Amino acid sequence: MTYGTQLAERVGWVQRRCNDLVRNVEHFIHGKTGVIWNAVVGLLAEGHLLIEDVPGVAKTSLAKALAHSVGGSMRRIQFTPDLLPSDVVGVQLYDTHKGEFQFKEGPVFANIVLADEINRASPKTQSALLEAMAEHQVTVDGVTYALPKPNFVIATQNPVDQQGTYSLPEAQLDRFMMLLRIGYPTPEHEVRIVGDAIARRLPEQLQPVATIEDLQQMIEVVRGIYVAPALQAFIVTITNATRTIPQLKLGASPRASNALATAAQARAAVDGRAFVTADDVKQMAKPVLAHRLVLTPEAAVQEFKPEGIVDRILAAVPVPQAPVGA
Repeated sequence: MTYGTQLAERVGWVQRRCNDLVRNVEHFIHGKTGVIWNAVVGLLAEGHLLIEDVPGVAKTSLAKALAHSVGGSMRRIQFTPDLLPSDVVGVQLYDTHKGEFQFKEGPVFANIVLADEINRASPKTQSALLEAMAEHQVTVDGVTYALPKPNFVIATQNPVDQQGTYSLPEAQLDRFMMLLRIGYPTPEHEVRIVGDAIARRLPEQLQPVATIEDLQQMIEVVRGIYVAPALQAFIVTITNATRTIPQLKLGASPRASNALATAAQARAAVDGRAFVTADDVKQMAKPVLAHRLVLTPEAAVQEFKPEGIVDRILAAVPVPQAPVGA
């Protein structure tokens, strides 16, 4: 069996497992297939997810449903103004029996960490997640502790109610691979949501359809998805373009280029391909890039939208014409 045949079989296995995950989440999250697929892509790309939308549209339920569909450890942190950094990462406690300090792990030590209403915590507490999200480790009192693998943060925030909230700084937004918005359901799907509420169905009742070991293997397959040099240049051209737009005070960083490439690899895998196409890059551009772009005050007053700017860039950047397959 050739390497290409082996890779094709492994990619096919990833596609089937992803279909299982999406169908399982759809038992509870109705009518939002595209959002669910992007969330799964984010996990396969080893990225953290920020789910932002108005209250009551199932932000937390989506995060819970995704977490309970994968049989790994999950911890939830309810972010509040009085939450301390030690409540997130852990703390050194003195053991009187052993006569020494022992490290008590915080809830960040889990495969999937649900950070609910992350913008309600102080900047100091929010920053406690930075090292964990970027390096999959935390440092407490000068000692570094590795987090379990894989380790994902799925955070939610409400963009409407700003009272008692702290905007996420650009450095932290940049750590989130994707920002997803759910939106209101259609009337037909809302009827099903009401039925779930009447029947007292909860996302915690979902049974896992993949193990954490499955997820780790899927991630390994995604790492092997081929990205042609022409497409690598295409990605860099897109992110570089964000740094020249006059309506933007801050464009996308090199970390954004890496995130877009990795997300495109995962997008190709869930579509059953062992190589990335330009369409994969374009599909992932808005969820990966838009939340990293900071408008100038003048552009904000004129109601420019980062998503619209990404669309303009994608329309202007030439698509590679060279073959991109492995």
